[in-house]
This record gives sequence, C-alpha cells and structure tokens, in this order.
Amino acid sequence: MTRSIVTSGDFDSLLPAIPFTRRGFIVGALGAGFALAVQPVTAQTVITTDSNGLTAGEIKVPAAGGDMPAYRAQPAGGANFPVILVVQEVFGVHEHIKDICRRLAKVGYQAIAPELYARQGDPRQYANIQDLLDKVVSKVSDAQVMGDLDACVAWATRNGGDVARLGITGFCWGGRITWLYDAHNPQVKAGVAWYGRIAGPANDMTPKNPIDIAAQLHGPVLGLYGGQDQGIPLATVDQMRAALAASGNAASTASTIHVYEDAPHAFNADYRPSYRKQEAEDGWKRLLAWFKQNGV
Repeated sequence: MTRSIVTSGDFDSLLPAIPFTRRGFIVGALGAGFALAVQPVTAQTVITTDSNGLTAGEIKVPAAGGDMPAYRAQPAGGANFPVILVVQEVFGVHEHIKDICRRLAKVGYQAIAPELYARQGDPRQYANIQDLLDKVVSKVSDAQVMGDLDACVAWATRNGGDVARLGITGFCWGGRITWLYDAHNPQVKAGVAWYGRIAGPANDMTPKNPIDIAAQLHGPVLGLYGGQDQGIPLATVDQMRAALAASGNAASTASTIHVYEDAPHAFNADYRPSYRKQEAEDGWKRLLAWFKQNGV
C-alpha cells in the first residue's frame, strides 16, 4: 500500500489515505513512572534530566483515529529546531524515554516520543512482559507505526520544528522501527538504532525486517549493538553490515554498526540491571556526533 508523507497542512484531511490506522485510541494520556513489567527499577543508576530552560511535557498529535499522546521536549526559546523522533522501547513511553527527549532538547533539538501502542492498550499496566507482547505489542502493525510517525513529523512542521533536519532514534523495539522508518520517509537525514532486531519472522503485521530494507535507506543509520545480546545474534549484525555495504545506495553504504563487545541488550537503559555506564555514555556521544555530521 502506498502512503503519503505528510509534511504540512491539515493531517486530518488525509486520514482516508491511511485507513489501516483509523482505529480509535484506547490510551488518551501518558502516565508517570515506569511500566510494571520492568519493576523494580534500579534506582541508583536512573538518570534524571531536569526541564530547566525547556518546554517539556505531554502533547496531543492529530493522527488517524484521533489524538495520539506523545512527549515533547525542546528549548524554551526560539524556533526552527531540528527534529528527532524518539521511538519507545517495548515498554512504551515511560520515564526513561521522556528523559531521552529532555537530553536531546538540552542540546537544541525538538524531540518527540509518541505512544505508538495507544490504539492497542496501555503497556504500563502489564506486569508480565509476555502478556504485554501477546496482548498489545503483537497487535501493532508496522503500517500503523509508520503513519503515526508521519503524523509526528506533520505536528513538528506546525509547531516550531525544522523537518528539513529530521532524525530518528529508537531503542529495542524502537531500534528496529528506526531502520524501517528511515527507509519509509525520504525526509529522514539520519537515524541511530539502539539494539533493534535486524532479522526474524515476518507476518502481516510486521512484514519486513531491517535486513530486508538495507538497500532502501534515505539517511545513513548508526547501529549500536551489544556483543552479549542474547536476543540479537551477532551473525545477523554481520549480515546487515554486508547488506549495507553491497546495497549500491549512498545512504546505506554510509551507514555503520558499532558493537560493544561486552555489553548486553538494553545497555543504555539506566533504570535496568542491563545498564552499562561506559558503553551508554559512549553511545550517546556517537549519537550526537552522528546527527551533527549528517545535518540534523
């Protein structure tokens, strides 16, 4: 199915073009704290970025089916900020993802993190990760997600963002989406994918994986992966590197993947035991340099 990229104007007027996302929103607002499935939180390592000098908080993004809740952070003064879409982990938009937005805003970005499960359910309410996967995540289609991220770009256009400097970053579930959205939207200047799945089973909801679109990137992607990640085999990382190099596509061949050999999955998640301070800090420096290098 062909989908239009929405950059300005009235998004609601284009809803008939994306009927697969017309389902209404179950979740109308973001909550506080962390998802039950990740409790207890490793409090001593949680990074908290203040909102001093920022405009930060929940927004409503007009999307197919209604208003989608999202978290936005940007400098309090000025306009025409470069835009970075922040794509949630499997646990939804909780305090860690909000903090990522504030960190980006502190260095001059308009950062937007939409709750991409809001039509299917509230990820914060599931204490068991398998229940979360079965009852919510498995019902979220890639087509829906692409449309909702397009809606965020349209919102940014109307609200002080400069989408000529558009980037995307995502973590875990959102790391996979980062690769896919980069291939979906020709406006994307660069992406940073943190430990997102590269290959795996396909179905009607998730018909392609990053390995399948390696030759279709619009902006170069920096992949950040852990060598001890039990869910993402290093063999698939090597396959992705080879596919990017052989793609013949400039953005794809300019992409690169960095592996932290001793790091597990979710090494940037400072609220979890998987957090690795050294690797996380290095990854953040690489992210900022990557966006700057690629015009975001």
